[in-house]
Order: sequence, then C-alpha cells, then structure tokens
Amino acid sequence: MARKKSSSGNILAQLLNQNGVKMILGFVAAGSFAFAFGQEKIQQFVAKAAPSNSACLDQFYRDVPPYLMKDSLNKNSYPLCFNGFNVMYSGVSKTPLWVAEALTPERLSQKIPREDSFHEEPRVNEAHRALLSDYRASGYDRGHMAPNADMPTKDAQFDSFSLANMVPQAPKNNQQVWRELEEATRAIATKQKQDVYIVSGPVFAAQKLKTIGKGVIVPTATYKAVYLPKTGAIGAYYAPNDNSLQVKIVSVCYLEEQLGINLFPQLNEEQKRNTYNLPLKATAVKAAKPIEYSYWDAESQCAEDVSNDDLQAMQKQFKPAGSSSSAGSAGQASTGLDSAAQDAIVKQLVESLLQYILQLLK
Repeated sequence: MARKKSSSGNILAQLLNQNGVKMILGFVAAGSFAFAFGQEKIQQFVAKAAPSNSACLDQFYRDVPPYLMKDSLNKNSYPLCFNGFNVMYSGVSKTPLWVAEALTPERLSQKIPREDSFHEEPRVNEAHRALLSDYRASGYDRGHMAPNADMPTKDAQFDSFSLANMVPQAPKNNQQVWRELEEATRAIATKQKQDVYIVSGPVFAAQKLKTIGKGVIVPTATYKAVYLPKTGAIGAYYAPNDNSLQVKIVSVCYLEEQLGINLFPQLNEEQKRNTYNLPLKATAVKAAKPIEYSYWDAESQCAEDVSNDDLQAMQKQFKPAGSSSSAGSAGQASTGLDSAAQDAIVKQLVESLLQYILQLLK
C-alpha cells in the first residue's frame, strides 16, 4: 500500500510539474504576444498624442510659415509645432520671434476653463531655454503670444503655457492692451464667421536692450499681424512694451521692415501694403459691418519674396513633438518616445507579469 501511495504521489508530482511548465510556457508565449501587441499600441498612442505634420501646417495661411530673412535671426532658432499654434523660438533672445495660429469659428466654439501651467520648454537646449526663475520678481508678466483663451483643448491649453510662447511684457501692455486685442481678433472670427490668420511676437528695436533673469531679452514692442482671407482685410497691431496703453495699426510691410521677417510669404507686396482699420476692442466688431479700408503704405520696405524651395524646406522643419526630426539649428532631438524606450517599457511590463506568475506558482 505504501508503494502504491508513493507511486501515485510521484505521478501526481510529475503531472503538476508538466502542467506547471505548460503554464509558464503559455504565459511566456502570452508575454511575447503582449510585447509585440503592446509595442504596436505604444507606437499608435505616441503617434496619436502628437500633432500631425498637416496639423502643424494648418496654423499657417496656405500652409506656409513666416520666413526669417536675416541670417542673424536664424542663430540658435527652434521651429516648434504645438497643439493649436506654431513658434519660431530664438535661443538668443530666449523668446519666440513669431507665433502663428489660425482662428476659426469652430475652434473658438470650444470653451474650456483656464488652468495655469507655466512651464519651461523641454525641446529647447538648456543653454537657450527661458526659465521660470527668469521672470520671477522681474517686474514683467509672462505674456502669451498665442493666448490661452484661443485654445480649444486641454493639450493646446497646456502648450500655450510653455515659456517658448512667452515674452516679458509690461503689466498694462499684457493685461489691458494685449488682452483687448486678443478679444478683438476672436470676435472677428466668432461674430463675422470668418477665419483669422495671426502672427504675433516681439519687436527688438533699441540699440541697447534690457534683459531679465539669465538673458531673456525684453522687447521694445509687441505686434500682432492679422489676415482675413474671406474679405482680404489685413493689417497689424503695434504696441510699445510699456505701461502707456498705446497701440497703433500699421501695415504688414511696416512690420516686416522692422523685424526682418516675411510674415506672410504667400501674400504679394500689394496685399501687404494695404491697411485696414482693425478693431481695438471686441465691442467694435459688428457682425454685419465689414472691417473698413484705411490706407496703402507706399513707404515701408516689404520683405523680399522667398523661393518655393526655401519655403518648402521651412515647412519640413515644422514636425510634431513626437517625430524624430531635430528641432531647429541647435539640432535638438524629439521629446517623443523612441523605439528603445518603447521596448524598455513593454519589457518591464512582461517581466513584472512573469514575476507575479512565478510567485503564484510557488
């Protein structure tokens, strides 16, 4: 009887061992499948989370970005695609040189509550990056160029608080003049039901410029160039970066001469010399009253035309944050997950799963 029990026990042990091996092999096979499946899913997630190249170009009129005409402006520059706007960031001034966005009635119909999330831009090299500490106790606001209120999603709102979208603005310039101009441009889109293409940024027009923190240059003025394809209305706001509450409307050619930037390369010189009476406040925008023509600027020096090859090369620089392209002349790598990082994440998941299974089998 004892021998029979021993024999039965051995057989049972063998069966358990065989089944255990089969279970482990099954889990390993399942883990291998999870690895392949999980890797694909992570890649899909990263691709979905980042804005597409076409979405980047949608922020420009006819998909064409502004073009820097001066070689000095290209030094340490970073073309950055965000959700809802694009930036040409300068590692020299540690501010954007321009910020472009396309406002539509549909976009502005999405209302989300404001959530402040000021942050430093990780795609910019540390040596060229504006820091939160640069603005602290500086006497200047962190002034959005693409405003938070223009953003239709949480991702776009978060992106708008990147310091790559900020310039040091005098408090009254930011909180009153600039706020009212932002409200006016939104009113054009919503009340008159038309698309509004905007390029905003700083002007550095003094021989000696003030800095804050570790080298963030304070602009002498801020600008906002506006084009309405539906009616052909065009012009630009120009506001001294002080507390004077002054603002004037100028031609796009006037701005281009000041900046050394072709703000709307897809428009001809005749169009950019036209100047319309852009509204200074949202209350000045009437649904049934088109924006009136003001004058033709015959004096300013418009930016020269840019070749199609150069424009196409510039278009290719605006890649979504998750792509493998470099950022600007500084050659920054993308902040998206690369294949090695994806593999490491999935391997960790599989290893954790196997460790858990082995604990159960003990």
